[in-house]
Amino acid sequence: MAGIKDLTNVWNNVKEIDLRPLTEQAVRGVRIAIVGKPGLGRHALADNMRRDPQRPGAATSSSIRIASLEEGAEASRVDLVILMLDEATLDDAQERKLAKSWSDANLPVLVVICSPGAWDKNAVPPIGLGHWSTWGKRRVVIGAPDDGEFLLKAFVPAVIRLLPEHLLALGRFFPLFRVPLAHQLIVDTSFANATYSLSTGIAEVVPVFDIPLNIADLLVLSKAQAFLVYKLGLSLGMSTRWQDYVAEFGSVLGSGFLWRQVARQLVGLIPAWGIIPKVAVSYAGTYVVGNVVLQWYLTGRHVSAQQMRQLYVQAFARGKNLASGLVKKLPRPRLRRSKKQALPSKIEGRACPQCGKTSSADAQFCQYCGQPLA
Repeated sequence: MAGIKDLTNVWNNVKEIDLRPLTEQAVRGVRIAIVGKPGLGRHALADNMRRDPQRPGAATSSSIRIASLEEGAEASRVDLVILMLDEATLDDAQERKLAKSWSDANLPVLVVICSPGAWDKNAVPPIGLGHWSTWGKRRVVIGAPDDGEFLLKAFVPAVIRLLPEHLLALGRFFPLFRVPLAHQLIVDTSFANATYSLSTGIAEVVPVFDIPLNIADLLVLSKAQAFLVYKLGLSLGMSTRWQDYVAEFGSVLGSGFLWRQVARQLVGLIPAWGIIPKVAVSYAGTYVVGNVVLQWYLTGRHVSAQQMRQLYVQAFARGKNLASGLVKKLPRPRLRRSKKQALPSKIEGRACPQCGKTSSADAQFCQYCGQPLA
């Protein structure tokens, strides 16, 4: 076991790991084609994908191929095809043919049925386009390409599900996806750290006043936080140099924000700590670290100490609920019940006619006076 003084800056360990795969994934871009008839809002959809609704000034000029149905057959060299249809379409034979050819080529396809008016999460394809229902809601969305609610609640999640290997590039080049992707990265990493804490037990988790701790567990969790910071930076369009994050967020991570922040508040609970609070700490600390980066992107300012404490309290409550659910799902060993051996029944003895005392039932003579038993 080691103490807090033995935990070195986590960035010294991160630099020893090859970060190039993450960097390459982020900078190589993602190729997207929007196919459909003119007048459906293809260019409007492309423009909205290049803007962050929470930061109107954060816009890119990333390339998106806009193609007609006739040009759609040549859209096979992309990572995603967005096929747009009008809900009033009476003949979509050409669109169906194209969609089938793309699906047969294992090309991700998202069908957008353009419907004016407010977005309705329960909307279903109209009767004339009812056959698209077989594709499922994950690959068919219904709404207007200029409706912000539709884009964030239906379109963005669908694209993210179809491009799991291009998430860093998707956020970096198309700001519409940045904040939703950041939330997903934060929650996923917080959950991963929580489950890791659950699997190891983390016997001592709060390194304050040189309280013993498991240095190996701390490094694993802190590295996960550092990777989260770097991946968030890449997906939010920040620097590709990890050294830049040391200067910008080093005071937050340091030797691990998680371990220093909660120590001040929870050190008194150590004797009574169980696995649920420990898992909650892992979740909450990681959640706060991720949101520090996200808030800096959104506002240009770091989270204050008071805001950080408030955020931590909220995240800790969520972490406890998560931990309780995880613990309930753990397989519990079944105790085998040993079969109880029946006690021997009481054996009736033989009373001596001389002294009246009882000897064993199979005795021929009294074991007390020696007289023959009748």
